[in-house]
Amino acid sequence: MVEKIVIIGSGPAGWTAAIYAARANLDPLVYEGAISEENRLGGTLPLGQLNLTTEVENFPGFPKGILGPELMMAMREQSERFGTRIKTEDIVDLDLSQRPFQLKDSAGETIEAHSVIISTGASANYIGLDSENRFKNNGVSACAVCDGALPRFRNQPLIVVGGGDSACEEGGYLTKFASRVYLIHRRDKLRASPIMAERCLANPKIKPVWDSAVDEVLGDDERGMTGVRIKNLKTGETQTIDSPGLFVAIGHTPNTKFLRGQLNLDEKGFVHLEDSYRTTTSVEGVFAAGDVADPMYKQAITAAGMGCKASLDAERWLAAKGIH
Repeated sequence: MVEKIVIIGSGPAGWTAAIYAARANLDPLVYEGAISEENRLGGTLPLGQLNLTTEVENFPGFPKGILGPELMMAMREQSERFGTRIKTEDIVDLDLSQRPFQLKDSAGETIEAHSVIISTGASANYIGLDSENRFKNNGVSACAVCDGALPRFRNQPLIVVGGGDSACEEGGYLTKFASRVYLIHRRDKLRASPIMAERCLANPKIKPVWDSAVDEVLGDDERGMTGVRIKNLKTGETQTIDSPGLFVAIGHTPNTKFLRGQLNLDEKGFVHLEDSYRTTTSVEGVFAAGDVADPMYKQAITAAGMGCKASLDAERWLAAKGIH
């Protein structure tokens, strides 16, 4: 049997695409990702990156907020209600040069598909410290917009690591809630665009800490993160900054390695969309949605919106090809 539509990935984009495809009687098959140590450390996760978060307060419809795993499970169940089929495996190989498309999963099965939606997301880059990993979602975050307004961070000194536009944006956003924002950067000059750097350094709440890197995240199981020890890379001197929050802003890596160059990607590895209004890729019949094709916003609600668009684009493409 040739699948009408296969959705690879299971974050907000994937589940929204599945809901729309199922309601359109396209009988979608979702590969939600395999449960493995590699994926838990940053690969294509079942239920997406939100499955690793705690409170989500900026997704519409939940005035009191909702836990990330709870939101993702609700989306998953909603897609199943309309007939979505789910496999807890990865797509490890695929051939987009022939039709129907050939996809091989981590269980060794080969699947044929008329259309494919890529929604494998992007993984936040972290510093790589064991102590950083210990306090993820308990003080350590990679998304100021997602977590900056949480009660534990309000009117407290906060720390941002990075020197590019993302770090400047995160720092500026956090000044709405923090008493002070320490911007830790390995160099003595920001890598951000001139206008972003100027705006960042002109903010009286932002204090740059030059030529420095986080050496250790401090804290305990009861209080979570309580501060960081930083090291000056020129002098070797260390100092401690007391803070309940560390926001790592050193970019994201899109989960596109499995594509093996079969789709056009941008310079950062994100799937390139051929039309700014649609989700079409460089291969006809293949669509992309969510963070895997979004180097800018990286929010649950924008991913869900793109998942809706991808499903509608795929449905219209299939109808034009006479596939119902």
